[in-house]
Order: sequence, then structure tokens, then C-alpha cells
Amino acid sequence: MAKFLTLNTHSWLGEDPKWALETLGKQILKADYDVIALQEVNQRIDSPDVLQAPYTLENQHHLHEDNYALKLVEYLKEKGATYYFTWAYSHIGYDKYHEGVALLSKQPFSSEKSVLTSAVDDEHNYHTRHTLIAKTTVAGKELCVVSGHFSWWKSDFKSEWHRLEKALVAEDTPLVIMGDFNNPENTPGHELVLASPLGLKDSHLAAKKVTGGPTILQDIDGWENNDKALRIDFIFVSQQLEVKESHVLFDGKKSPLISDHFGVECVIE
Repeated sequence: MAKFLTLNTHSWLGEDPKWALETLGKQILKADYDVIALQEVNQRIDSPDVLQAPYTLENQHHLHEDNYALKLVEYLKEKGATYYFTWAYSHIGYDKYHEGVALLSKQPFSSEKSVLTSAVDDEHNYHTRHTLIAKTTVAGKELCVVSGHFSWWKSDFKSEWHRLEKALVAEDTPLVIMGDFNNPENTPGHELVLASPLGLKDSHLAAKKVTGGPTILQDIDGWENNDKALRIDFIFVSQQLEVKESHVLFDGKKSPLISDHFGVECVIE
């Protein structure tokens, strides 16, 4: 069995980010996830650099001491759990943060790369998107895992997805693609992913045991004037992977609300 989690963390933007980080850390310790994908992973622009970065992703932006993924990994280590992580920078958020995506894994990454999936490459343009692709071992099997934060359908999702497809099309190991897709279930963006030549399925639809549904409630950043709950955070997996369970977490019901998105976890055979 292998366990995965994806969450758009909202990082340091929440009302009590330290509590949210520790709540996330406690859930990771409890569930013992193999791989975790995080989006909106922030660090202040003006905070100090980490002198020795704990990973070696080529062409990576400077890691700062308050990087949310770094602080999470440090918290987990204090509690006795070692996770390897990597982070890719996309753009400046709210005029004061470097914002990107991260991957955490219980096993070391055998390869890792950041892929520019947006048409623009300008840190001052929030449409700039980098997606993390890495290989790691899960339950004795090599997997290719992805953390992405994509644009809305009207804002170039189609071309972003095709750029990611191009980066993955020659991949011969099973895929687990996680993230904030900003394209709800049963819309053209969701259908585009399911029809992809990568041969993917939506883990929440494929699972034998499911709890929860929507991952955002009404209008949040990027979904202003939205009046309904939507499922926009997904874990897509290769067809050959058997999904046992899929659960929505951090929804304010059975587990605390720690972001403006809920998390999604899945258990794969």
C-alpha cells in the first residue's frame, strides 16, 4: 500500500499559519504518507537565504529560511519523521512572497526537475507556472510524482497541460500527478486530463472507498464571485495503479480547516 496527499497550503497567508503548519504536520505523522504534493508554498522575498540548501535541483531559486516546505520538513524531523523535499519557484505572490510548489517523499528522489508549463516566464506575472516532476521509490516500486498549480481554463490551462504532457510522454514509470488544477470536475479541463495520452484516471472517481467531494467553498482567491463548492484539487494516477481509497481532508468537519483549499489523500495498491 502507498499513501499520497495533495494540498494547496495557502502557506503564510492564513490567520494562524504556524498552527496550520503544525496541524498539517500532525496529519502527516498520523497517516504516514509516502509522498506529499504542496502548492502555494511561500517564502518571504526579504527573508534570509538558507546557506546550504537541503536539495540540489538545478537552476533552483534561492531557498529562504522561512520556506513553508522547509519549515514543515523541519517540524516533521523534530517529531522523528524524515522526509526529503524539493521546491520549484513560480512567481511573486501578494507583492511579498516567492510562491511555488513542493514535493515531499519518505524516500530520496532519484531525479527531480522543474518544468515551465506556462506560456510566460516572468516572476512578476502570476500566470507564470512551474511544475515539479520527480522520481522516487514507493512501497518498493519506482514512481514518477508531480506537483502542479495550474491556471484556469480561460487563462491557458489547455496549453499548460499540453506542456506537462510533453515533459511526461516518454515516461515509462507509473505516474501520480497531484495538485490544484483550477478546473472543476466535469468541465473541459478535467475532461482534457482524463482523455490524455498519458493514460490517467481520477483517483477520487476510481477509488473503492470515498469520503468527501468539493475541495473549495464558494469564492476564494482566484474564484471570486463563485457561488458553489467545487472539486478542483486532484490526484490523477496511471491506469495500472489500483486506487483503494480517496478522502477529502481539512474540510472543517472531521479535520480542521487549515487553508482556503481542502486536502485530498489517496491509498494506492
